Order: sequence, then structure tokens, then C-alpha cells
Amino acid sequence: MPLHALRRLLTTVSAAVGALALGLTTAPAQAVTPLNYAALGDSYSAASGVLPVDLTSPLCLRSTANYPHVVAARTAAHLTDVTCGAAQTKDFTEAQYPGVAPQADAVTADTDLVTLTIGGNDNGTFINAITACGTAGILSGGKGSPCKDRYGTSFDDRIDATTYPALKSALRSVRAKAPRARVAVLGYPWITPPTADPSCFVRLPVAAGDVPYLHALQAHLNAVVRRAAEETGAAYVDFAEVSAGHDACRPAGTRWIEPLLFGQNVVPVHPNALGELRMAEHTLSVLGLG
Repeated sequence: MPLHALRRLLTTVSAAVGALALGLTTAPAQAVTPLNYAALGDSYSAASGVLPVDLTSPLCLRSTANYPHVVAARTAAHLTDVTCGAAQTKDFTEAQYPGVAPQADAVTADTDLVTLTIGGNDNGTFINAITACGTAGILSGGKGSPCKDRYGTSFDDRIDATTYPALKSALRSVRAKAPRARVAVLGYPWITPPTADPSCFVRLPVAAGDVPYLHALQAHLNAVVRRAAEETGAAYVDFAEVSAGHDACRPAGTRWIEPLLFGQNVVPVHPNALGELRMAEHTLSVLGLG
């Protein structure tokens, strides 16, 4: 190529590159509208027992370090957090406490994202099972399966008979308020290991034969939560695999759930700060957010 032609080519390319660079630096940025995010649910969503406490609703034992706050921070979402300790499915449409509005009131036609855990408190499933099996475990010295022998399928039967239809009703109430919102229902991370760990008895005093009984009960509850979510058009966030090895019998720094005794949270048998962080991260991953 002749020298004068090469010079003209270089001049043209240089001008084009300069124009492109100028366009990139002067073009107005596209404004991104933040998600309108409503967080509903029980103490596993509220992070009851985790500091710092959200003082805007002291009756709910809600933490500002709960997974909804992590999700909101990672996505720059506008968060309305009405999670509340001890919430049941009925509290989506009824006031849980005086001055605590039904949780579904936080969901509007403009809501883009809803997350929640719910169902574990219906029929007192978690508290009754843990209390009953813990008491039986202490009385039996950790031997046998006294809780399973006494209660059999009663917890499971109530989950099928009342928790499942109540879950569907609660999720439909959310969907009716925000038909275009993305709704994510989180399962509950493992509380117990699949089999007994003798070294854990002092912290989680459940008899050896009742540890798999409680584990199976939680698996059943999660399966019912999944079923209700899928049948109402919600996404289900499954923690069965990712929370394995992070149950209440693991050491501090590994466990996501605090034990019944000698734990680090004021509220036992609930997620700690690490657990809430991991719940948020897995939810973000499943939903493809953040």
C-alpha cells in the first residue's frame, strides 16, 4: 500500500476510534429501576436471635442481618421486611399481634419479588417436635426412639391435613396481591444430621433413634412446602443439599443452625448469622439475581 494511502487509513481509523470513545463517555447512563422486594415469613426469615435487632418491630424479633436484608443489599432492591418470629400461614391474612398488620399487606401490584419461609410453626410442628423429642431424649438418656414410639406419624399427619392446604391458601393470597411478582419460597435448612452424633447429645438432647425421625419429619415438611410452592406458581429454594453438614450438631463457624443448648444465639434451633448469609446467597443463585 502506498504511504499516502496508509496515512489516510490511519487517520480515518483514529477518527472513528475517537468518536466511539467520545460516544461511550458522553452517552447518558441507563437508569436501572430497583426491585420492589417484599420479605414475608417466620423466624427463619426474620433471623430471630441474630443481632442487630430491628427495633421497628420488637414483637417480631426481627434482625437487620436476616437473609432478606442480604438479598436486598446484593440486588440494590427496595426492601419491605415484614418477617416475624412465630408467624404461621394464617398471619399472611390476619394480624399476628396488635399493631402488626397481616403480612400480605406488604405485597402490592408493584411488588417485583417476594421471598418467604412459612409452615414450620403451623400445628407447632417445629417447637412441639423439638420440645417433645428433647424431653424424651433426656428422660431416656439418649437411648432408643421414645419420641417416635410415642408420636409416630402424628406430626406428619397434621402437616398433610392442615399445613399443606394452609400453605396453598397463604401463597394464593400473595399471588392475588401481586400477580406479576416473582415469588420464592425457601425450604428450611437441616436442623439435625441424618443420623445420631453422640457428641451432640449435650447440645441437642435427642435420643439416637429420634434423630433420623426428626430429620425425616423436616424432610416431609420441606416436601410439602415445595409442593405448595410449585402448585401456586412460586419458585422453591431447596436447601437439602447445600445445608447438609451445617446442622445444629456442627461446630460454631460451620453450623448454620444453633443447637437447643449452649448455642450462640438467644433463640435456639434457629439460623445464626452465617446461616442467614448462606440462605441469602443460595436464594440469589437459584433466582439468578445479584
